[in-house]
Order: sequence, then C-alpha cells, then structure tokens
Amino acid sequence: MPDETRNDQVDTLDSESQRTIRERVIKLAFGGDPKRYDEFICALSEATPDGVEVILRGSAVTGHKHGSDEPFDHDGPGTSDLDVTFVGGDMVMLFSSFYIPGVHSVPLSEEHPFASSALGPLRQRLCEMTGRPVNLQATTSLAQYLRDVVMDQPYLVLLKKPEA
Repeated sequence: MPDETRNDQVDTLDSESQRTIRERVIKLAFGGDPKRYDEFICALSEATPDGVEVILRGSAVTGHKHGSDEPFDHDGPGTSDLDVTFVGGDMVMLFSSFYIPGVHSVPLSEEHPFASSALGPLRQRLCEMTGRPVNLQATTSLAQYLRDVVMDQPYLVLLKKPEA
C-alpha cells in the first residue's frame, strides 16, 4: 500500500492516539486481523478520488455505543456497524439526502438505502468484506473541522489521498 494512504503518515493528528485507535478498530471490527483491515483500506482507496480524506467514527473507534457503555458488537459478532465518512473533494455531490444540504449528507445505510446510488456498490462490497453493516457518509472539510473542534468526536483517519 502506498505510504500516503497509511493513517500513521497523517500529520494532522497525534500519531500515537491514531495508532491506538487503529489497533482497537482492527481488534474489534476486523477480528484482530491487520490483513483484513488493509484490504478494507485498499477497497476504499480504489474508490476514493484524489483530494479526499476518509475517516472512521463511532463505536469501532471508541469501543462502545454512543451515549452508553454498551460495547462494540454487544449483540453478537457483526452486529455493530462501521461509520465511514468521506471528507472533502466534492464527495457530498454523490449524495441526494442531507442533514445540511450540500454540506453534510445522511449516511448511505440500512436506514437511508438510496442516499447515494453511486456509492451503493462500494457499500455492498465493504459490508461483504467485513461481515457487518458499513455506513458511508460525506461531509465538507469545514463541517468535519467543526465536528472535530466543537464536538470533540474521536475518529480514525483511514486514508488521505492528496490532490493529484
């Protein structure tokens, strides 16, 4: 895998905390198998245009469900989802449903299966690879910055594709 897509190369976040989160994600969501995680990253990389950052949020990052102490996969293996967000690069243009129009999409998920027809095949592939629901969302860089700074929501940088 090229170095620019590895999250330990990202200089905007503390690399030690990113490494700790990545280890947790591999353990929880990929059965402790770094190869499965790398395959997931490769699939995302193939589908992601230049100038886009891809992050992971949610219980796979924190180890527990938002607002509770319920652990990841509390209801059994493969029951917790993965929340993947594409940041920047006009990825929001691939969505038809939004929380904030043109700025922050709803996730392409079981709840919103038609939020992005363009990303449907990728979502299906990622769900099959992981054996769990994978939700895909898009946001602008500004919205992500506000979520990071104002809401202090932890996330893992899965990949960062520089401009061509």
